[in-house]
Amino acid sequence: MDIKRSQKRRRLRTLSTRIKQAARNGFELSDGNQEGWPKLKYACGNTDLFKVLEVKYTKTVPDDPLGPYCVRADLNPALARLNPILNQEVTNALTNHMPPCEYWTPVLIHQTLVKAIATVSGRIFVGPELCHTEDYLDTAINYTSELMNAIQAVKAMNPLVRPFLAWRLPEVQKLKNREELAVKFFEPIVKARRKAAEDPNYKKPDDMLQWLLNRSASAKDQSTRHIVKMQLLLIFAAIHSTTVTTTNVLQSLAVSPEDVEPLREEIRTVLADHEGILSSRALQKLEKLDSYMKETTRFYPPEFTSFSRETVKGITLSSGQYIPPGSFIETPSHAIHHDTANFPDSNTFDGFRFYKIRQSGGAAVHARNQFVTSNEQNLVFGYGRHACPGRFLAAAEIKIILANILLGYDFKNSGEETERYRNHEIGRVVSSVQAET
Repeated sequence: MDIKRSQKRRRLRTLSTRIKQAARNGFELSDGNQEGWPKLKYACGNTDLFKVLEVKYTKTVPDDPLGPYCVRADLNPALARLNPILNQEVTNALTNHMPPCEYWTPVLIHQTLVKAIATVSGRIFVGPELCHTEDYLDTAINYTSELMNAIQAVKAMNPLVRPFLAWRLPEVQKLKNREELAVKFFEPIVKARRKAAEDPNYKKPDDMLQWLLNRSASAKDQSTRHIVKMQLLLIFAAIHSTTVTTTNVLQSLAVSPEDVEPLREEIRTVLADHEGILSSRALQKLEKLDSYMKETTRFYPPEFTSFSRETVKGITLSSGQYIPPGSFIETPSHAIHHDTANFPDSNTFDGFRFYKIRQSGGAAVHARNQFVTSNEQNLVFGYGRHACPGRFLAAAEIKIILANILLGYDFKNSGEETERYRNHEIGRVVSSVQAET
């Protein structure tokens, strides 16, 4: 992608099944069946996740509900309060990671965005002491790919010898070394904060690391390593997924110049109505941008399936189909998103599709068609009470980043390329990492 400053402003068994069928049959879902997790009846998300990520050998995901709980209970309610920090971090990150672009300049947009998003998310996850350090940023950017490499190496090994030899795989060792490095640079911060908390007048930092420390005070495992594992899980869940969505939006806009000006005009109008600040309330008013983001994830999803679970008890659907215990189930979200019964002209990309839908209905229609909304027709973030809890932070980050880029830069495909760059498809995962804008 070529960018310049704007002239206006310088598995083994998989059963794909409809969500509605599961809902009608009273699925009771959980994210685990260990102590502290809600009791489940039919299907479990964590056992599926543990097997997909080969947690037995990679030792990555802590079997602890504290991380997701902190996102729901602490992070999401704090987003309005943290909005000024998000805005400042986005401004700084784009200044630091985008080239000057006074003239048309080739930019590997995914690689540029992942650095910016790692910094911005890191400010919320770990606070100002760590988010700009080289060690943390290297971990935030590379941990996900290192984990995926380790998983692939384990899965390629004969299952009979995995318990004896998987730990010796170079990819697994590299992952272990990454965790050791993270413990090393987290340890001084964790110790300093715990020591400072002994002072009754200490003003605790307002970030995810502190919320985890606050809530882990009564937990069985209070070690720095346990905190680090939860932080690494945040990195795995948040950094690259947010980057891919932002990249995909820019890839679509790069070949749809007619869509750029309506978005810019909306951003300018909203800024004028909110004292020039992209506050949380202002972000909610960016309905065209919200629509473009939602249509992008509908048409170019990060994965072809969603709502992955392992059944722990047999269940018979209303269709008569029996799903035995131990089966992996997932919903064909890509097929649902391209079903003409759900979305007319579903095989055509229309960035303002959801904006037009929201304008045509009342409050219920408006709420149902927002970027962060999860329902039986919109499955990018999962479905039900276990839908991705971090989607609200992701939405805020993406909107602020896109608003800054739209107002600050012009962009197009590099060279003579006029078609949208094709996303890479790897199994059920879709990536856009090779895009150059």
